[in-house]
Amino acid sequence: MLVNKWIYIALALLLGNFGVHKFYAQKPISGLLHLVFCWTGIPQVIAIISAVLALLKPADEQGNIQV
Repeated sequence: MLVNKWIYIALALLLGNFGVHKFYAQKPISGLLHLVFCWTGIPQVIAIISAVLALLKPADEQGNIQV
């Protein structure tokens, strides 16, 4: 799924604990897992890792990346 790189990174850093970036990337199962385990803090760590990995991916001419 192609998503805007900067929106995905912002969602991962700001609302990653709730899986909003996964819902934005059309991955509802992963988003629900983030939401179910949001009280543990583990989804936030995973979201930060996802944001860093997205930051390192090259974007196309429209600013989109494949996730």
